[in-house]
Amino acid sequence: MSEKDHEVVSIYPLEPDVLEKLLVTQGECVFNWCTRDNWPVGVIMSYVWHDGRIWVTAGAHRHRIAAVRHNPQVSVVVTSTGTSLGPAKTATVKGRAIIHEDRETKDWFYHALAGRGGDTPEARAFEERLDSPLRVIIEVVPVKWITFDGIKFGMDTAGQLPESQRGPMLSSDRDRLPGELKARGMA
Repeated sequence: MSEKDHEVVSIYPLEPDVLEKLLVTQGECVFNWCTRDNWPVGVIMSYVWHDGRIWVTAGAHRHRIAAVRHNPQVSVVVTSTGTSLGPAKTATVKGRAIIHEDRETKDWFYHALAGRGGDTPEARAFEERLDSPLRVIIEVVPVKWITFDGIKFGMDTAGQLPESQRGPMLSSDRDRLPGELKARGMA
């Protein structure tokens, strides 16, 4: 592949400090799970990044809660769009979901989620509305991260990215891409 192609992208990961800033700065994610009949489904949710984990909430009657109880393997996607980090930064976490219904978790989580808007009467009212008997908290424990820094990609295609800012080529590009090219008669 050449510099004009957009195929080798695993070498443009987010730096750890940028990933942390993204997760702290952004407040919305796409939470994904699989239904019993193996359909992947995702919804946009507000989240809190806390203790190296992503935390979201929903009513216990939601399909996603039953699905997560059946299969705790989930993914969460976060993008930098709309943040001070600008566009073109993404992070996907493949993780295991843990459902919490205890008072201690609800207390800190509701306060953290509602408090993203500051200490205002609206935030306090939101915190009170969150505290319903059916609400549960989902903790997503990361198993694997997949990140992409589109700014690095753009700099590299312009010949401006130092080699030290590239990440290692992952198996999708190192192993699978040559196989796919060969299978298509392109190698």
